[in-house]
Amino acid sequence: MASSLFPAADRRKLNDSDSRRRLRSVQGKRKSVLVWFLVFVIVLMFVTHSTARSGAPFHEYLEWLGIALVGFCILGRTWCSIYISGNKREVIVDKGPYSVTRNPLYLFSAAGAAGVGLTSGSIVVGLLFAVITLAVFHVVVRSEESFLRTEFPETYEAYAARVPRWLPRMANWQDADWVRTRPANIVTTFRDSCWFLLAFPVFELIEYLQDIGFVSVLIVLP
Repeated sequence: MASSLFPAADRRKLNDSDSRRRLRSVQGKRKSVLVWFLVFVIVLMFVTHSTARSGAPFHEYLEWLGIALVGFCILGRTWCSIYISGNKREVIVDKGPYSVTRNPLYLFSAAGAAGVGLTSGSIVVGLLFAVITLAVFHVVVRSEESFLRTEFPETYEAYAARVPRWLPRMANWQDADWVRTRPANIVTTFRDSCWFLLAFPVFELIEYLQDIGFVSVLIVLP
């Protein structure tokens, strides 16, 4: 990360036990809501089906669009991790994707969730997954912002006033001359993002079970 990001006085490590405990609490909340969201997705997919039958051109088009969005999500999350992975406990990162929106990683995740939903062949499911993902992350973001305002009061307030929470403001784009990063964290983010790909074989199996009548469809969506 470029040394000009913030004055040296603003750089701080979370060495005190209270800060570490609060950080773990925020991270734990994020993981728990994601687990519950995953359970909801699986249950929903078992009881819903698209009005477009499996194999129909429109159904196939939505599946390929979903795959493209998941690929976009994986690349985007990995890109974000290059900037954030070596600095998130020490400074407020405000370069690259973090210069146009405060939560780019979550936005890419929402795109991936929409892609997962579109593999069902339903536009409604794709939009529903994206909206629910953003709603879940909104709750997590509020906790994270509270933590950051405590740890970096002046720096974060200035950052929040300049960069929007969600909708990217491209005119703000600023890149760093160089970044300090942790390769292991980037690999971990890439690996975790690839879990989105697991949705394709799982949903194909669900569709097959629905087509042979093993699973009853309760909701049909366009």
